[in-house]
Amino acid sequence: MDRAQVAEWIEAYERAWRSPGVTALGEIFTDAVSYLQGPYRRPVMGLPAVERMWEAERDGPDEEFELHTEIVAVDDDVAVVRAEVRYGDPLTEEWRDLWIARFGDDGRCRAFEEWPFAPPRDQGTG
Repeated sequence: MDRAQVAEWIEAYERAWRSPGVTALGEIFTDAVSYLQGPYRRPVMGLPAVERMWEAERDGPDEEFELHTEIVAVDDDVAVVRAEVRYGDPLTEEWRDLWIARFGDDGRCRAFEEWPFAPPRDQGTG
């Protein structure tokens, strides 16, 4: 993988999150994907389980959000991405994540982990 391929994958990830249903997930994740939602969470294993998790986690394809990413590093089949997600208009929730994605030979992600961080509640959003 190179930076251009990782950037294309990130765009496909966002398109999939914004798409109705979960049919686009097979284009970005392998059938046997491991998806870790936090450093101490158990991984969601396999594409069908990831599809169920995505449907449970999002408000739907019309969910209002902005995603800004920065590719921090790419080394062979591993990419590290800094992501900032802001939900709602007006802003209701925000996250800063680090993503670690390991890719298969076909460019689909075979292992994904995110390290999500939200601002402290007493700090508010915005």
